[in-house]
This record gives sequence, structure tokens and C-alpha cells, in this order.
Amino acid sequence: MQASAALIHARAEVADSARIGEGTRIWSGAQVREHASIGVDCVLGKGVYVDPHVTIGDRVKLENNVSIFRGAEIGSGVFIGPHSCLLNDKQPRATAPDGRLKTDADWIVSGVTVEEGASIGGGCTVLPGVRIGAHALVGAGAVVTRDVRPHAIVVGNPARQVGYACECAGRLAPDGSCTECGRAHDLGPGRDGQSG
Repeated sequence: MQASAALIHARAEVADSARIGEGTRIWSGAQVREHASIGVDCVLGKGVYVDPHVTIGDRVKLENNVSIFRGAEIGSGVFIGPHSCLLNDKQPRATAPDGRLKTDADWIVSGVTVEEGASIGGGCTVLPGVRIGAHALVGAGAVVTRDVRPHAIVVGNPARQVGYACECAGRLAPDGSCTECGRAHDLGPGRDGQSG
């Protein structure tokens, strides 16, 4: 079976130098900037913004109005809910100390990394330099200020860990088994399925 070409809405803006994988759908109002790389079979909803040089894996869903800024690396199978923002500047200022408008040369990019299969709920903010581990779940509205372990469930502002999740998104019991599908997980020494 031959893969289908990408579908790009007439009102989306995609830079000529961006790489878009086969089967990917980019909807109205989305903007994909220069040298961004989007994998195969992705969905970029209405109003999504992808900054230059961002890397996005395969089968990723970015819901409406998600903003992903330079330096971000998004693994395959990631879900990011509507109105979420992945930041990249630890010391944001519009102007330099001498009063001139800052340029790219005046700041250091500190992108967010989201590993394979992780999910970020709607309305979340992920601070610069944070790594979200594989298959982690970030609850809606969370402000993620530090790294999130693989399979961890985090909620709140600032986000705090409240348990662990399976690949199916079911909660893990203290022995590491999924309460939904029964899959077993080794959470490592000193960890249980409830806290981190």
C-alpha cells in the first residue's frame, strides 16, 4: 500500500524548507516555520504554531492552538492538547540591557523534549529545558517546571507527580500492573505505582 501525500489546508502556512511526512494533515491557520521537521501520519490542528528547527516524530497529534518553540524535540506517538505551549527561553526579555530589541543572538535556546507516547493535556505550559518521559501523562492545565519521569502522571501548578500510567493511559497499581489492561511494568527500585 502506498502512503498518501501530506494534506495541507489552503489557509495553513508551511515554509518551503520544512519537511512534512506522508499522510500528515495540517489544518487551517497552522504555521510550520523554516527547517521544521514533521513526521508521517501527524495531525496539526487549527492554529498550531511550529517554530523553526523543531523536530516532531511520527503519528503525533497537536490539537488546536498548540505552540511549540525552537529547540523542541517531540517523539513519535505524542499527544498535545489544545492551547498548550512548550517554551524555550529561561530568561525572557523583549530588550537587551542597553535598550535595543533582542535578537536570536541575545538568548540561548533551551527547548523542551517530549519522549515517545507521552500525552500533555489541554492548556498546559511546559517550561524551557524540561524533559517529559516516555508514556507520561500531564494533566490539563498543568505548569510543568521540572523533568517528568517515564510513565509518571503529573498534575497542578507547579506540576507534581500523583502516580504512574500505562501505555494505554490506565493507572498503574503499586506492583506496576495496569488497572485497565493488566500489562506489567518495572518502575525500578524505590518506586511504586502511586507516587514519585
